[in-house]
Amino acid sequence: MRKHTRPKDSPVLYDPTVVRLVYLPKDTPPAEVKHTLKTILRRVCKPCWELKYCPYGPLVERFPLPRITRKDAITHNEFLKEQLKAGAYDPPRRRAFSRDVKNFDASNYPEQIPEEEEFMSCRIFGHFCPVFFAAEPFTETEDLRRASRAIPFQTKLRVARRDNYTCQECGKTLREHELEFDHIIPHSLGGTSEEHNVRLTCLKCNRKKGKLVRL
Repeated sequence: MRKHTRPKDSPVLYDPTVVRLVYLPKDTPPAEVKHTLKTILRRVCKPCWELKYCPYGPLVERFPLPRITRKDAITHNEFLKEQLKAGAYDPPRRRAFSRDVKNFDASNYPEQIPEEEEFMSCRIFGHFCPVFFAAEPFTETEDLRRASRAIPFQTKLRVARRDNYTCQECGKTLREHELEFDHIIPHSLGGTSEEHNVRLTCLKCNRKKGKLVRL
């Protein structure tokens, strides 16, 4: 009796739409796409991080939606089956969803989504944020943004005084040898070393944050 073996999962591939939007040929190797996206992520960041609101608004909805994983796609397809069986939806939607269920192919969905793609999506509108496809590595002023990870000594002094030598996470009062300077928006995600993006933390809180940031 012939034994059927399950083929090994293919390597994580990037969304062809993302590849096109960053002006790469569709046959660009995944490693090169990864390098390009990481360069973009270091160069720019989501405007909502610093502005506290989305300057793009409805424009975001004109950008593509990120893909979903195979697991999520299967779960959603089973949900549609149950709803259709229960008689949900009006006639036009029933026809559309019935067609989707009939033509569903799990192999069209990736096992996992590259972390770069996950970060590029808008958590409010859901679509890819336009900033990663339109922004330049400089600001609207004549001065280039401070792209270095190093925090100038004078900036550290001002931050320590501003934050009153207190950890901004746990509230612990710190002695001089305990001071840790943390990028609010991580440097790896486009955060600058300007005073407004630096805060005081203790060693424990700073390391805890480092474990949460994967990029």
